Amino acid sequence: MMRGRVATFLMVLALLLKPNQAIFGSSSRELPYALGVRDSFMIGHSFRGNPDFGPAANMHGATYTCDVEFRTAKLHEKNNWVIDIGKALSILSDVLGEYNFKNLDEVFPDETVMTTTEFMAKKVHDGVAKRVKEECGFSGIITVKLWESHMAWASYEGKV
Repeated sequence: MMRGRVATFLMVLALLLKPNQAIFGSSSRELPYALGVRDSFMIGHSFRGNPDFGPAANMHGATYTCDVEFRTAKLHEKNNWVIDIGKALSILSDVLGEYNFKNLDEVFPDETVMTTTEFMAKKVHDGVAKRVKEECGFSGIITVKLWESHMAWASYEGKV
């Protein structure tokens, strides 16, 4: 009983001392501005017969909802934005178009590559990051979250 009270006390103390960091992690305090966009794409793939994936080891389809969050320390000097929403949506659509309605086993033919949701979150991140750095001059952190369903998601976060 005492252990539970101590844990609760420490959690409340952490919230009082560093509320943003305790709830959101360090990036929300260091990079307080955020903008998010969303799109979706449909893929087919297998886990190449790997028994660790159970029935998903065989060919199946998935419709991913893709959320991308752009975080930065300061707003654009002239426009007071994190990034142009229209441009962010266009870039995301282009990147997802590389995979939409495709068999990922063909897009990534290496038999050792498992196209998990985590793997795809990084691929989408890398594509979006390259484009927004080149075309928008964005600097900050990008988080890509891929929803497999309303109950499960995977994400990848990295600096730009």
